[in-house]
Amino acid sequence: MTTAITPDLSGVYTIDPAHSRIGFVARHAMVTKVRGSFNDVTGTINIDAEDPAKSSANIAIQVASIDTRNADRDGHLRTNDFLDAENHPVITFVSTAAELHGQESVTLTGDLTIKGVTKSISIEFDYQGAATDPFGNKRLGFEGTHIISRQDYGITWNAPLETGGVLVGDKITLEFELSLIKSA
Repeated sequence: MTTAITPDLSGVYTIDPAHSRIGFVARHAMVTKVRGSFNDVTGTINIDAEDPAKSSANIAIQVASIDTRNADRDGHLRTNDFLDAENHPVITFVSTAAELHGQESVTLTGDLTIKGVTKSISIEFDYQGAATDPFGNKRLGFEGTHIISRQDYGITWNAPLETGGVLVGDKITLEFELSLIKSA
């Protein structure tokens, strides 16, 4: 297994949805956290290890695939109160810049669009390694997190608690666990 981002890893990769996870964590009732993920994710990552600035990412997340292990909550999250899956069925991230940090991490800056609102964010990804699977596929692993304000994306629904505070926290931690398969 390769543990450093080296020039031989350059190429075009696709996200393997069966072995990747794009998830989130939100504060609930001021006392605990709710975790969820999106089960339908696609994306293409172009890695240029010799000139990282030429690297790029384009990721699409189907909002309807949200899964918090609670059907009622998932249904509510799909409504206009939250993600409005009917009118905004896809969350996208399209990179605008890439910066390699040594041989173990990369920062992707890009446009995150949720519910029709686009904001520039920077996500630092830690390189997890490279391997060839039993089917001959070259795989790379990256993990990263980023915290957003849901209100920045027009997601403002909430309910006050009798004890003070609100039902849903504003800060959402996005979690990326990506298994990439080399396609070109």
